[in-house]
Amino acid sequence: MLSTILNAFQVADIRKKLAFTAAMLLIYRFGSHIPVPGVNLTAVNALQKSFGGSNILGLLNLFSGGSLSRLAIFALGIMPYITSSIILQLLQVAVPSLEKLSKEGEVGQARITQYTRYLTVGLAFAQSIGYVFLFHSLQAKSGESVVTHFDAPHIFLIVICLTTGCVMLMWIGELITQRGIGNGISLLIFASIVSRLPTGIQAWWNTNDQVFKVMMPFLVLAIVAGIVFVQEGQRRIPVQYAKRVIGRRMSEGGQTYLPLRVNMAGVIPVIFAASIMAFPPTVGQLVKTHWGQSISDFFSPDGWHYVVGESIFIVVFTYFYTAVTFNPVDQADNLKKYGGFIPGVRPGRPTAEFLDRILARLTFPGALFLAAVAALPTILIARTHQNIQLGGTSILIVIGVALETMKQLEAQLMMRSYEGFLK
Repeated sequence: MLSTILNAFQVADIRKKLAFTAAMLLIYRFGSHIPVPGVNLTAVNALQKSFGGSNILGLLNLFSGGSLSRLAIFALGIMPYITSSIILQLLQVAVPSLEKLSKEGEVGQARITQYTRYLTVGLAFAQSIGYVFLFHSLQAKSGESVVTHFDAPHIFLIVICLTTGCVMLMWIGELITQRGIGNGISLLIFASIVSRLPTGIQAWWNTNDQVFKVMMPFLVLAIVAGIVFVQEGQRRIPVQYAKRVIGRRMSEGGQTYLPLRVNMAGVIPVIFAASIMAFPPTVGQLVKTHWGQSISDFFSPDGWHYVVGESIFIVVFTYFYTAVTFNPVDQADNLKKYGGFIPGVRPGRPTAEFLDRILARLTFPGALFLAAVAALPTILIARTHQNIQLGGTSILIVIGVALETMKQLEAQLMMRSYEGFLK
């Protein structure tokens, strides 16, 4: 594997892409430590404990890479863009014009991407206003005001800085996708979570529970092995191609296979579920009333309500995203168009029904596994009373993004006849 990594760095094109990706991630981490103008840094530092642990502020702070606890220019993170993507994908099913637009190829996808950007700016602006009022409401606990001058001009300045930071992250993510090694948005979330890894290791090492200290590494290894096993598991459907006459040439028939992964949605359902479940507690934190506090407590990440809700959303989004990315009817039509068929299954509608039935059986255990891994740390915290910095959602995202990045490097290396990561 070390020789493979060295081969990757020996290719000039890949080396430039890796360097560009690293530079963009360094800019992201640097901006995560630059506070917005008009805030009291002493008061912000006094509120660090409010953004730790497994509460909703700690979860939002995790996805922002610690920027939220510092009220930095990247405090919003990339979550508004992800939320916008969720909304647009849901609207494609409900709105016929958007569904038609999504089927127009690259032009339609470009239009939908543009709509996603516009919605991201609106959500970031609204969320920035909420964060300003949230930090202002927390000043009573620290004894000092976080916002130096709580008036319209200073609030507008902070909101504009936070919104601009979110838009800049969206731009950086698209640059990584275009000029880097791909998966720009996912890599930004990956960098945010990995930046909290030293804190998690320190918390594990300083724990007084010796049994927990010994068992935790083995548990993490088992979870990592299980995630890799399920993420890479696939059902190979044999496909037979008949001989075809194209012009004056006759193409030889052959046999190949159609790979159906156990979890075709990857880590997207986990990110979607975390974004949706973070919305009600955020509203509860902003609304300083009895019912607002009740909502925040009800959907707290360390409670069973959050675990059940997140598990349901993970299962639902797994089926939804799989249906969006893999259409059995289109696959059956493509096979029929190019003279392919599944042995024992008639072409056309029977092939689509066969693929849909197989995909439904594969997706269900994959979705349950994702939900179980996401819920495991919460159950472990409740049993051991230990503060685990990295939860199941974080582990799923980190491993999933790492696997996708390795596959992209694998593809680029194989294009240049180098031995890749995956055998």
